[in-house]
Amino acid sequence: MLTVGDTLPDFTVPVQQGTDALPAGETLRHDAFPGKWKVLFYWPKDFTFVCPTEIVGYSELKDDFADRDAVLIGASTDTAHVHLAWRKSDPDLAAADFPWIADNGAVLASKLGILDKNEHVAFRATFIIDPDNVIQAVQVNGLNVGRNPQETLRVLDALQTDELCPCNWNKGDDVLQVAA
Repeated sequence: MLTVGDTLPDFTVPVQQGTDALPAGETLRHDAFPGKWKVLFYWPKDFTFVCPTEIVGYSELKDDFADRDAVLIGASTDTAHVHLAWRKSDPDLAAADFPWIADNGAVLASKLGILDKNEHVAFRATFIIDPDNVIQAVQVNGLNVGRNPQETLRVLDALQTDELCPCNWNKGDDVLQVAA
């Protein structure tokens, strides 16, 4: 599995965004969003139970991530058409206005090393990637345990300080000072 310090691999993958039109071959590349932090989070499958809670949770914080010069990118091993159908079936998912990677061939999930060998879907993996496309944080959960998007935001805040941040540090708290 790729981890902290690794560079996001080169990729061009199908992507789906919004509910206005059928997918028409849109893609997303590894070099999209130059100069931005990226929060790439995978969920196992569309039309499941835990996944929408995470997607909606991240969506509710989209403006907070944007305030930190970060973009959200969701992903699963479903197709763009399945993403569209799921978004159209649920108004909360329809409102999740960020790109959803349709990694149906599990190409990117395999490069990242987050593919569950038994279920052939991605684990619940979150990558915080800096503007130079270097992975700065990774969290991976099993298939049935959801993540805390607020924690992802907290970790992003800490990474952006470029300081020593203690346990449970939150934006605005004091950072650690090394004695001289």
